[in-house]
Amino acid sequence: MPEINESKLREHISKNTFSNLYFLFGEEKMLIKRDLLRLTKKLNTSDFPEFNYNAFPHTAGIDDIADAVEALPFFSERKCVTVSDLNVESLSSSESTKLFELLEHIPETTVLIFALPTLDADVQKNTKWKNFLKAVNTVGCSVCYARRSEADLEKYLIREAEKAGCMLSRQLANKIIRYAGDDLNTLANEITKLCAFVGAGEITGQHVEDIVTKNMETTVFLLSSALVRGDYTKAYTLLDLLIQQGEKPISILSVLNSAYIDMYRVRAAIDSGKTALAPAEYGDYKGRDFRLKYAERDMRNLSLEVLRESLELILECDLALKLSTGDAMDRIALEKLFSKLLFAAHRESVS
Repeated sequence: MPEINESKLREHISKNTFSNLYFLFGEEKMLIKRDLLRLTKKLNTSDFPEFNYNAFPHTAGIDDIADAVEALPFFSERKCVTVSDLNVESLSSSESTKLFELLEHIPETTVLIFALPTLDADVQKNTKWKNFLKAVNTVGCSVCYARRSEADLEKYLIREAEKAGCMLSRQLANKIIRYAGDDLNTLANEITKLCAFVGAGEITGQHVEDIVTKNMETTVFLLSSALVRGDYTKAYTLLDLLIQQGEKPISILSVLNSAYIDMYRVRAAIDSGKTALAPAEYGDYKGRDFRLKYAERDMRNLSLEVLRESLELILECDLALKLSTGDAMDRIALEKLFSKLLFAAHRESVS
């Protein structure tokens, strides 16, 4: 069977027409956990769940999994076996052979589900994962939970707010994504917090400012925006916040570097007659093209030369941090970098 989408899987569940093999993988871990729960809940309806349901962790041996798969259900039409976060890439040659033999001989009375609720698998490049996916799709079904687009995430937040009796505008939904990031599990927690605080009615911009947790990456991107605007107070205030939260200067610099690389790529694309979204063709922006939109806004008054200079300054700071002897000196190195970046942006805007 070929790869199926989430809607088709829901159809399997609702119509009680199951394949004997499923593989749930991808970036949206919350959705993998959700559908794994839906599958097991629908499959485990017998009076003897202790005999007809086996859940294995990633440490389980293939022999133990095979024993459970091959055992007949007890007073039930079928049994369910789940395996969470099995790392196919790390299996020995003999274990891999056993696994592929198991996939070829799953009894009609068993539904075997492999799910990756926390583990990431490179099914496009890694040979072992590619072979596993091919074997699954030969005899069963795989479902890839790809990262949601910004528009999809906005709709999700608005929909979840409505379910809780609250109203959320698309503009504020976008702001929540920018503050909290694009991880669906994190966004679910943030909208739950907001709705619990508001109770009912409209979620305002002030609610979002006060309640939504700004993750480290988001805070650093806000910091980079302040630097290119020449907003000294905002930049150093955000640095204070990050240091107080226990973030390491080297980690802050790494994300800051990503923000400037985004701006450099967008500026280069626009100067070449392309759109701001052109870097998505070669960079890791799948489902995160909003970074390019923000970069387009932030670098509007900066030339390619100034952005190149800024990246060189960040590289110099990176080398200084790696040679540094303590956190106090690390902070000083960052503050010096900020002053140079601010000067570069201000000098460009003046000229």
